[in-house]
Amino acid sequence: MKRTSILSYGSRPFSRGLSLFLILAFSLALATNAAAQKIKKKDDTPPPAPTASTLGMPDEQRIDYLISEMLGAWQVGDVDKLHKCIADDISVVNGFWAPPVIGWGNYLADYKLQRSRIQQVRLDRTNTLIRLAGKFAWASYQWDFSAVVDGQPDTAQGQTTLVFEKRGDDWVVVHNHTSLVQASQPVTPASTITPPPAKP
Repeated sequence: MKRTSILSYGSRPFSRGLSLFLILAFSLALATNAAAQKIKKKDDTPPPAPTASTLGMPDEQRIDYLISEMLGAWQVGDVDKLHKCIADDISVVNGFWAPPVIGWGNYLADYKLQRSRIQQVRLDRTNTLIRLAGKFAWASYQWDFSAVVDGQPDTAQGQTTLVFEKRGDDWVVVHNHTSLVQASQPVTPASTITPPPAKP
């Protein structure tokens, strides 16, 4: 059975493609930060805002925290908190064969359209890898998504790479590339395949 789309880009649904929005996914943690690895289903509140104590954290931990904060805001629809994590000049790889989505305003319009179609969102991340290079950093992680989309339960898995830039004292996401992992088809072992009947 082929699964329908998780999300749509604009008003067009697509099957197996992934909308840019699962970045903020999506999606989710350093092995040393188990509390940030998953946003639990029963707790729809995003993590607390950064405090003076998070400013003292090493940059790698700050970025990990930012990803958790961003994904939490994405799940509950907190646009203001989401914008604090995302640069005004963000570029996002499009889920369609189309140019990237450029800028917060374009991203926000598509996010609101998509978010209005989904409820009971859960987005968990694993296997986060963060690398720093001066005032730039990138993070790659895998994610598991589940929600009710257009009244129907849906799930997906994928991976995301985010590029960050340090602007002043804050890290912000300047680029996102999210990919949906295609479900693999079950393989039938050769010993269970019945050969066709022999021709007379």
